[in-house]
Amino acid sequence: MPISTVLLLASIGILSLFCQWLAWRVRMPAILFLLAGGIACGPVLHYLNPGDVFGDLLFPMVSLAVAIILFEGSLTLRFSEIRGHGSMVRNLIPVGSVVTGIIGTLSAHWILDISWEISLLFGAISVVTGPTVIAPLLRSVRPNARLANILQWEGIIIDPVGALLAVLVYEGIVSWGQGNVFGHSLYIFSTTLVVGTVFGAAAGYLNGQVLRKHWIPQYLHNAGTLTFMLGVYALSNEVAHESGLLTVTIMGIWMANMKNVQVESILEFKESLSVLLISALFIILAARIEFSAIAQLGWGLAAVLAILMLVARPISIFLAAIGTSLSWQEKLFLSWIAPRGIVAAAVSALFAFQLHNNGFDGGDTLVPLVFMLIIATVTVQSLTARPLARLLGVAEPAAVGFLILGANPVARMIGKALSNHDVPVVLTDTNWDNVRQARMENLNVYFGNPVSEHAANQLNLTGIGNLLVISPYKQLNSLATYHFLDWFGDHDSVFSLSEGDQEQKARHQTAEKIQQTRGLFDGVSYAKLASLVSQGYLIRTTQLSGEFSYQDFLEKYQNQALVLFTLDSKKHMTPVKSMDNLKPNKDSVLISLVPAKVLEERKDSKKAETNPADNNISVNSTQ
Repeated sequence: MPISTVLLLASIGILSLFCQWLAWRVRMPAILFLLAGGIACGPVLHYLNPGDVFGDLLFPMVSLAVAIILFEGSLTLRFSEIRGHGSMVRNLIPVGSVVTGIIGTLSAHWILDISWEISLLFGAISVVTGPTVIAPLLRSVRPNARLANILQWEGIIIDPVGALLAVLVYEGIVSWGQGNVFGHSLYIFSTTLVVGTVFGAAAGYLNGQVLRKHWIPQYLHNAGTLTFMLGVYALSNEVAHESGLLTVTIMGIWMANMKNVQVESILEFKESLSVLLISALFIILAARIEFSAIAQLGWGLAAVLAILMLVARPISIFLAAIGTSLSWQEKLFLSWIAPRGIVAAAVSALFAFQLHNNGFDGGDTLVPLVFMLIIATVTVQSLTARPLARLLGVAEPAAVGFLILGANPVARMIGKALSNHDVPVVLTDTNWDNVRQARMENLNVYFGNPVSEHAANQLNLTGIGNLLVISPYKQLNSLATYHFLDWFGDHDSVFSLSEGDQEQKARHQTAEKIQQTRGLFDGVSYAKLASLVSQGYLIRTTQLSGEFSYQDFLEKYQNQALVLFTLDSKKHMTPVKSMDNLKPNKDSVLISLVPAKVLEERKDSKKAETNPADNNISVNSTQ
């Protein structure tokens, strides 16, 4: 009995969702499970034949999906942030691109006997890594902050840069084939480059102006930007053949670097597309892979993959690291980590289509070659990176830091108090004014939704193993609690304030998982905590000892102090949930919220004791 098209389409959606969920549970890149699912449905079970289901729509669908991927990646490419991440990242992008591109091209041509055109394109595509595969690996491996920073920013920057390189190489190949002389081919390539750059810059500026001046309503910002981008992509292709990918990349870069243009919501909007469109795309692409095409590559395929992983990457790292302070252990670890991701898979599939349509032979070898590179790097490096990090001594120590949901005045006070004790702290908020103030106070901060995919790729949680929910946003508080309970995998790592007077009424409506996290700081609500701060309460650090006990501390502040954290002799910071059950050791350090009035009274008392004459004058004057 033939399977209906509706059932096949629904199956793709369900399978893509399952693969995303499985990747989230095991903390591995989703692309690995998406490709495995597609191969299982296609060449293994013969359940899905994309050519029969989509027909002539398959190529346009892949083309539009690649445009969305490149546009989203280029929106993260801010020049100011690139300049702020050290010489290693700046060196690694050009050096790594050139070295990997050359070695990938030569090894594919000489070992696999592939034509120069296909080899050049493979070399360009093999440059791309990407944050979608780097971020899950870093969460699992947890290298030290410097290595995590280098790998994260390399993935963010090389994503659009590597794709742009692949586009330019492809345009060079196609334009050379269309001309009988060098001059004509150069003319076609230059036309494509100029059209893509001009259209992309103009579209980026125009769309940025629309967002900045609110020429369209807020609810149309995301959908309008996406629709406009696809329209510009199609128009650019009509004017100059296959210039659209360059156009959308330049458009994204232009918008990312315009002042007063907020692109964060557009990046978050891409999450739904990732699940519904892009995830399904890779199942469809993987279903088209033929085992016979992989078998035809022979053992030379393993040699090419080994050269890229064991030769090209180490050479790139050690050349880029010249003049830096990286140790040899850090260089070795960086030399091993370079998983390829979504952009490599999508671009290879698109260009294979286009090469075939333009009459180039050998395009059918490009997809299995790139897909095997993805599978090999993601699988092998995900399984071996953590043991290697421990062996080289570059793994991050225990994640004792805190992610604080909220950058309001209360959260900033707590964040500074923790930072003063060398505890890693990151604040996150969706309120720009709060974020700006936190940055002015030299606190690490992330602007945006911490449970978004954008945050998963760019929120640096190196050394962070706990969540403090200190925010008035009740809905976001619950979402973040759910998210980081699974992320950190421990109920004792997520702490949230109570909901105040509504706590009892809403208790029966609140999931048990969230209830277990509540009661932080002796059960006070955010409103109560903010009220104390507005009344002048200050955060103070108190060292207990044999001469000054916890009871002495309570009496000192007239039982008005609220203990927030305890720091033991092993420098372990513990949030306090109940002061009634608090029994600190005699050498513990207390971080507390204390009333300023009591502090002033004690200062006046000490002043009077040291100068009784002044005290008498003061008393007489008041009388």
